[in-house]
Amino acid sequence: MKVRVLMVLLLMFCFMGTTAVAVQNRGNKEIKIDGGKRGSVSFFHHMHQNMIKDCSVCHSLFPKSKGAIKNTIAEKKLKKKQVMTTVCLKCHKDYKKAGKAHGPTKCSACHVK
Repeated sequence: MKVRVLMVLLLMFCFMGTTAVAVQNRGNKEIKIDGGKRGSVSFFHHMHQNMIKDCSVCHSLFPKSKGAIKNTIAEKKLKKKQVMTTVCLKCHKDYKKAGKAHGPTKCSACHVK
């Protein structure tokens, strides 16, 4: 009986540990991105994670860290509008074309001065 209780406790501890790590590594719920002259962009990070399920869709272009887009542009490893045109707008337009719920497809809908 004691062995069973210990096994259950061990499994619960392992599950809770992996769940806490997974939640911890999700990043901020909302991220403010410097959008240059057009104004900042509120990016709803957790919503996109829940919909897309594959972090590499965006993070193949830049690392998972605070200020990553701005830093990667400064390092000349990313062009200024590359993420917006090759990821954001493309995905939103593809969803729209497929008749699915989609995000904004015009710059002014995301950029706020």
